[in-house]
Amino acid sequence: MEQVTAAEWSVLECLWEEAPRTGRAAVEYLEASVGWSRSTTLTMLRRMTEKGLIACQVQDGVNRYTPLVSREAVSHSQTRSFLDRVYHGSIGMMLSAFTKKEALTRAQIDELYEILKEAKPHD
Repeated sequence: MEQVTAAEWSVLECLWEEAPRTGRAAVEYLEASVGWSRSTTLTMLRRMTEKGLIACQVQDGVNRYTPLVSREAVSHSQTRSFLDRVYHGSIGMMLSAFTKKEALTRAQIDELYEILKEAKPHD
């Protein structure tokens, strides 16, 4: 999956929250959440439609937008890209760097143990 920009993520958040969403509703949402103008939002919607991230259907003369990518797929792609770019693909290196700067609660440690117990080896 192609990388999603921070601006594209904002649009996807809008559509993941409620879809389909009209162009007018997206303009209102993104103006309130990130301060975008109407023209900025409409430009982003057009570009993301061309890029294949969202779909636009015209219904009774109103554009309705729907995400074509799931939050899970985009999150995984973004996380993989970050991990590869910053930590050379090493989850251990990332966790080590994080835990040296941030104290984990017992609940967070327990959650990590559960995640690791459920993980399938990639041998």
